[in-house]
Amino acid sequence: MPNPFEAVWNMLKVGVDSADEPTAPLNIIEAGDCWKYMTMVENFLRYEETGMNTSTDDEIREMLNDVIKVCESQAERLSKFMKQEGIPLPDVTSAKPVSNPNEIPLGVKLTDDEIANGIAFKMVLCAQHCAKGQADAIRYDIGMLWLQFFSEWVTFGATLKALMRKRGWLKVPPYYYTPGSPQEST
Repeated sequence: MPNPFEAVWNMLKVGVDSADEPTAPLNIIEAGDCWKYMTMVENFLRYEETGMNTSTDDEIREMLNDVIKVCESQAERLSKFMKQEGIPLPDVTSAKPVSNPNEIPLGVKLTDDEIANGIAFKMVLCAQHCAKGQADAIRYDIGMLWLQFFSEWVTFGATLKALMRKRGWLKVPPYYYTPGSPQEST
């Protein structure tokens, strides 16, 4: 699926690449945002691995594979950036071993609905942190990295929402009717 923000990304990148601005050290907030996000993405990966170990649904497994690719790619790029900048990497939990979903007891196994909604919740948290990181960024390079990560979440989120809507898993708050407006009776 083409990234809807690619044209904007390329335009901004040209402006940044042509800027003759010296690179200052990261400030403490920029470094902290990187460290927190790396921790979030690594923990998100553990959740996704748990989902892969519990679901037998082909669409859920495909969605999990897609989000794992997003997280692994972001973790790799952010890790490289952090190492270049001298930011220590967080101590994260190890990858989950692969297990057979059919051997997990039903009381322990996550349902496909729980997996999808858990992914949606974690995706929103990651997107919010990317927006915060971008707003906190003084340096162009880290600001662009946050923008790129955010656009990847927006793209993935559209696919996830379509799957959740199709399956009836999208959690919709109660509708709001202004006082005096006509309502459908239930």
